[in-house]
Amino acid sequence: MRLDESAESKNIEDRRDSRTGMGSSRFGRGGGGGKKFGLGTIVLILIAMYFGIDPNMLLQMTGSDAPSQYEETTYSQSSTPAISDAEKKFVAKVLKTTEDAWGKIFQQQGWGAYPQPKLVLYSGITRSACGMGQAAMGPFYCPADEKVYLDLSFFREMGQRLGAHGDFAQGYVIAHEIGHHVQNQLGILAQVDQVRSRGNQRQANAISVLSELQADCLAGIWANELHRQGDIIESGDIDEAMNAAAAVGDDRLQKQQQGYVVPDAFTHGTSQQRMTWFKRGLENGNIAQCDTFASAR
Repeated sequence: MRLDESAESKNIEDRRDSRTGMGSSRFGRGGGGGKKFGLGTIVLILIAMYFGIDPNMLLQMTGSDAPSQYEETTYSQSSTPAISDAEKKFVAKVLKTTEDAWGKIFQQQGWGAYPQPKLVLYSGITRSACGMGQAAMGPFYCPADEKVYLDLSFFREMGQRLGAHGDFAQGYVIAHEIGHHVQNQLGILAQVDQVRSRGNQRQANAISVLSELQADCLAGIWANELHRQGDIIESGDIDEAMNAAAAVGDDRLQKQQQGYVVPDAFTHGTSQQRMTWFKRGLENGNIAQCDTFASAR
């Protein structure tokens, strides 16, 4: 990606210095129904992090809500090296390209001004309006506070463990999460939650797949907008994004993690599906072509 002269988004919230990002804020989904963590719970969470224990186990023991988000690709986190300012600037520049792209699209569609989301950089664990976020969950979008949460160590894991290298692969990840923000603005995520709540686990997983594939298609629309500009996308960039989409397919991740595939447990779609829908958005540049729900029907 050619981003050397590109502007940076002002919507970056950097919590990396605080490590946990925890304070007296309320936890849980939505604005008023969350639970508060007492000092004892916070201490237990910090102990869990130190000894490599999943903090979600402690949250469940204390009756606190685990995060509810729309991207939860699990990976085994390794030791986190120091994050450079260059990485933060890269994320800020990519976020700005999404703001410009969707600002233009919202105006063209007559949807009014595009509400720009915040992108939170954190290390290890942080609070969100959807509950506690952990690096091992991967990047996620919280519709309750309209923020994307990203631990930059995910990009290193994505390259080292999943074989998804390159700056445009990282851009695709951010654009996918912004795709969920677009869904939220259009009322799609609320409808998804309603349908999920009425069905069994298998049906809930199926609707989640359609939501995730749509976010991939919306990431493709972002890439289409960059391609139209003619000065950002470089040779090989699209291949990087396609490789990243394939790397986070449910079938490939399940095969790596447990040696076999369980289609009914898919929540994001297969590698082929994720590549197909990203490519569809890229080639059409038309949000109407991203209706994965109609396609399923």
